[in-house]
Amino acid sequence: MNHLKKPVTAVKGIGAESAAELQSFHIETVQDLLEYFPYRYEDYRVRDLSEVKEGEKITIVGTIYGEPAVRFYGKKKSRTSVKVVVDRVVVTAIWFNRHFLKDQLKSGLEIMISGKFERSRLQMTVSEHHFMDSLRMKEREGTIEPVYSTTASVTVKQMRKWIGSALDKFGADVPEILPPDLLDKYKLMPRAEAIQNIHFPASVRDGQQGRRRLAFEELLLFQLKMQAYHAVNRREADGVRQEIPLEKVAEFTQSLPFPLTNAQRRVVGEILKDMQAPYSMNRLLQGDVGSGKTVVAAIALYATVCGGYQGALMVPTEILAEQHFVTLKQLLAPFGMEVALLSGSATARQRRDILAELQSGMLNIIVGTHALIQEDVYFARLGLVITDEQHRFGVEQRRVLRDKGLHPDVLFMTATPIPRTLAITAFGDMDVSTIDELPAGRKPIETYWVKHDMFDRVLSFIRKELGKGRQAYVICPLIEESDKLDVQNAIDVHAQLSQFFADAYQVGLMHGRLHPKEKDDVMQRFSQGEVDVLVSTTVVEVGVNVPNASVMVIYDAERFGLAQLHQLRGRVGRGADQSFCILIADPKSEVGKERMHIMTETNDGFEVARRDLELRGPGDFFGTKQSGMPEFKLADVVQDYRMLEVARQEAAEMVGGTALWEEPQFAPLRRILKEDEFFTGKIRD
Repeated sequence: MNHLKKPVTAVKGIGAESAAELQSFHIETVQDLLEYFPYRYEDYRVRDLSEVKEGEKITIVGTIYGEPAVRFYGKKKSRTSVKVVVDRVVVTAIWFNRHFLKDQLKSGLEIMISGKFERSRLQMTVSEHHFMDSLRMKEREGTIEPVYSTTASVTVKQMRKWIGSALDKFGADVPEILPPDLLDKYKLMPRAEAIQNIHFPASVRDGQQGRRRLAFEELLLFQLKMQAYHAVNRREADGVRQEIPLEKVAEFTQSLPFPLTNAQRRVVGEILKDMQAPYSMNRLLQGDVGSGKTVVAAIALYATVCGGYQGALMVPTEILAEQHFVTLKQLLAPFGMEVALLSGSATARQRRDILAELQSGMLNIIVGTHALIQEDVYFARLGLVITDEQHRFGVEQRRVLRDKGLHPDVLFMTATPIPRTLAITAFGDMDVSTIDELPAGRKPIETYWVKHDMFDRVLSFIRKELGKGRQAYVICPLIEESDKLDVQNAIDVHAQLSQFFADAYQVGLMHGRLHPKEKDDVMQRFSQGEVDVLVSTTVVEVGVNVPNASVMVIYDAERFGLAQLHQLRGRVGRGADQSFCILIADPKSEVGKERMHIMTETNDGFEVARRDLELRGPGDFFGTKQSGMPEFKLADVVQDYRMLEVARQEAAEMVGGTALWEEPQFAPLRRILKEDEFFTGKIRD
């Protein structure tokens, strides 16, 4: 019997009531308890002050010298301080709101204190103290104690005791799941030892090595599932093996009005190779704003039509659909390809005619919004599905479009740069292609951060650019005034700018509450130069392309995330003229100020994404609804990015080889894969 699968009541000291409380931590079995890891440690080892860094939390033992001083301030608040001599060094120990200690802190007593040490001031803010003759001090001195996430009903002390009891009774039953060769290769400690060390390390290094072993295991298991999922999908999907005339594709590429960048050529090669393979392509194409993803999409669509198939491009908004349609028609119509636009605003007759041509095969390429996935849309021979800004569509929406063909090739595109560590984690079931190079001749956008009191100067700068024949965006976070947020709103700003520019320039207004036809009308007028300044909410964030716009002003910029600020900035800089992005913000937090600095320091979307990831952490990077991020107990894809790369490489080699599927040392890993519902019946014993 697997003793680790026993209920937690098998552990000494845990009764039915305690077991019920542990369920709130998702702890039901002995294994769950052993794998409930600490998030930090209390270090009660006595340290030499000469080795301690500024701000470090430490434990020291010394002798109280002199009388304590107590100062009261505010309502019932106090500060108690006393001198403690530690190896001839005098340290000021400080307790907050512990004035009752005054009578206990007697000169000449030996004391052990733990807390944050300010080396520059020889001062310690005490979080815990024990006098030399106390039993508690004797228990703690020289130890490193784990700290767990707990609630009022379960204390850290209880959790330590229960986990200690579980290790005493069941620690020897912890099975090894990694093959010996892998343990040797990366000098990883055995699993049972790692679990013992992560809970009760004899030294800091033991705790670190225990965490290293278990974090690597976590990442490896996740990557194994992703790679195996990918492999099984490829094996099962009877994809379209497209016969693509590469010479014709090369001629089409040479006919383009501009040469491809090296990065574009590389990703086109990766996509065409997938399209010619017998399995369904499942590829993510990511590239910074303005990197030329649309041209790559056009080449792929041209290739699928030359191979005798139809192509579909699905985008999140009608404005974007219209732009892609115009671009693709310009590029593909000269080669005799029929391109149509299907959106929610099409008349009943237009829609009927388009659907008939699509079903008969007369239409080669269809561009549209979610209207493409409605039930009455049928294809004659769908070979390639491209989804732009894929994170804006739910998984189910993307699946429905894919199911309209017989396992067509699928390409997802996004202009939201994702750091490589997140891409291979969140999109582990996809192949990832990256355009990491901008077209030649693009001038970097100059970005400035100004305070709200400089708005008049910003307006004067906009007027100067308009005088050169350019256009400008002014982005606001809200539509109307809000009692909750003191932020400028689009309607007020539109009124203010209309008055400032008077009859000299046209100021337009666009926001999410407008009817789609009204939005299209405003955007058309801006695109055609009839509107000079467009005041808008973030509805222009993605895909809008007006090369003549050279100024992007973002009001209350601290209200936006880094990724959104970068997307908005990408709406300018699309023409030959120098473009500018002006962030108007008075951030109160350090993180808000750091965001502004990052935006002014770099135009590189991947660098912005990397810094954003450092500020926010992986859990918040994608947002809660569509994060797709696994919940790791120990691993951190930001801090452990090298480990993630190694785990991915090892997993890919295992899944692609025979040892994982055949050798006895890999049996535990095979068993773990087979326990996953997806792999039931699909993985050999």
